Amino acid sequence: MYPAKQVEEALEKMDIKYQIVHHPVAHTTEEADNFIEGIEGVRTKTMFLTNKKKTECYLLVMDDAKRLNFHQFEELTGAKRPKMGHDDLLFEKLGLEPGIVSIFGLLNNKDHDVKVYFDKAILSEKRMSFHPNINTRTIFVDSDDVLQFVKNLGYDYQILELEEDKEF
Repeated sequence: MYPAKQVEEALEKMDIKYQIVHHPVAHTTEEADNFIEGIEGVRTKTMFLTNKKKTECYLLVMDDAKRLNFHQFEELTGAKRPKMGHDDLLFEKLGLEPGIVSIFGLLNNKDHDVKVYFDKAILSEKRMSFHPNINTRTIFVDSDDVLQFVKNLGYDYQILELEEDKEF
């Protein structure tokens, strides 16, 4: 099934409202911003992470303008030496390519083994934006509905209070 269609059908089945914007390929959030300027919704960064031994995978949703402090993530979650997940593992676990990682990749997690985290700061925003598993569209969903989507898929999630990484 076409990736964006899969996302739309899942949201409709869950009775979750969304707004979708079609646009040319956007490899970065900066590129996507050119096509969605003026539309309400925080721009998200969804990071696919693993522990050192690649025995656990994590999906972290945070504000795109924020940088992750990996040491703090480790302290808050107990993840052993977290790092960005490799492209092959990303595809294996979420069926996604680099540059289009989003919460909607959970639709493809057959083993249901990815741990989900949200930065607390992003949850105060009314709406969030993501790529719907393809980088020629941007989808906007109310923040409460994003959390409901995760629950509807049978995932638990944790909310982390992440501080800005000051090293950059």
